[in-house]
Amino acid sequence: MRSRSIAPLAAAVLLASVALAGCSGDDGVGEVPVTPTRTASDGVSRTSGATASPAPRSADPPALDVEVVAKGFEHGWDVGFLPDGRALVTERPGRISIVSGLREGATRTTVTADLDDVFVSGEGGLMGMVVHPDFATSRLFTTCQTHQEDGQPKDVRLVTWKLSADGTSAEKVRDLLTGLPISTGRHSGCRPTIAPAAVNDSGEDELFVGTGDVAQGDLPQNRTSLGGKVLRLDLDTGFPLTDNPFISSQNERERYVYSYGHRNIQGVAVQPGTGAIYTAEHGPSNNDEVNLIRAGGNYGWDPSQKGMVDGYDESVPMTDLELYPDAVPAVWQSGERTQAICGAAFLEGEQWGALDGALVITALKGSKLLVLTLAEDGSVEEVAVPEETDGPFGRLRAARLGPDGALYVTTTNGDDDQLLRITPRA
Repeated sequence: MRSRSIAPLAAAVLLASVALAGCSGDDGVGEVPVTPTRTASDGVSRTSGATASPAPRSADPPALDVEVVAKGFEHGWDVGFLPDGRALVTERPGRISIVSGLREGATRTTVTADLDDVFVSGEGGLMGMVVHPDFATSRLFTTCQTHQEDGQPKDVRLVTWKLSADGTSAEKVRDLLTGLPISTGRHSGCRPTIAPAAVNDSGEDELFVGTGDVAQGDLPQNRTSLGGKVLRLDLDTGFPLTDNPFISSQNERERYVYSYGHRNIQGVAVQPGTGAIYTAEHGPSNNDEVNLIRAGGNYGWDPSQKGMVDGYDESVPMTDLELYPDAVPAVWQSGERTQAICGAAFLEGEQWGALDGALVITALKGSKLLVLTLAEDGSVEEVAVPEETDGPFGRLRAARLGPDGALYVTTTNGDDDQLLRITPRA
């Protein structure tokens, strides 16, 4: 992998980038300044002043091969792998595709499903997806989608589907969880990820869902709203797990909340071995964040400033330690320019060499992969950008590690989008 570490930027360049930055993390392209981390005595990673990231862990990390598995998608949002070697891909305009295989030359076929109730607007539509661990017998998968009734947006919800035996159609089984807030489509989230029983204490497959604050200033800090949160629930029943941090709340929705004070989470990844949950979150015009999630933690985003301002004030810090001194700082921030970071996945396996265990983040605006090397305490030691994925494929959204150990990434340019297979070069 030919990669570049993120270089320090002079103060003048930083000031210029602030002036050029837009108000949305989805506009423009910028370099990636890094806010490195230090670890406090309580074990929580703290952010320090913006400087360069350390050099890559290895002087000779593997080069990467990028293979186009299939084409013809429209804003491919997520990928789920089937036991027979095929894959499902959700597409934001309200389409589910099945891919015939996981190597170059695979074909894309539309799965027949009733998706007329998907509210497609702005960042909303058919979004994240998980294939159930028992798919071989149940044929179930769950999607996250914006929902409409009588042509009007109703909510964001998790919907469980059953794929037909031949893979040509899917029928809705149930609404797993409803009532996530919705707007015109802005900041809809919504990434579900399974923490398998092997890496958690409950002995069950746990579903974590990162949600967006739908650009409503009072929602991130309101624990009775499901927006701007990490939610934790039972994949089969849709009920909150009995050891959730606010399970004793009189409010039914608050029982689902695992962490709060988030802006717009679009990536959730479970660290192999530890079960630690990391999220990738859009910043406004600066400071996209990667967060290590703590049960019950407040991550400090509050565009209402405790109700002191009306509307949605995006000039506030992503982690406001003045208003919320106990807020959990990010383990990494993008600095003065956003990359609109999105999907998140851990690389795993000896074939990845020096990248084994690294956290990979996709970038929409930045059109690149970011490879984060983590320390044992969960802080970020290094950030590198593989040249093979730095720009040539445009906006990158989903990131999922496949059953073959390869990394699968979707493009989301809107015109003949692709499913990519990324592997270390032999």
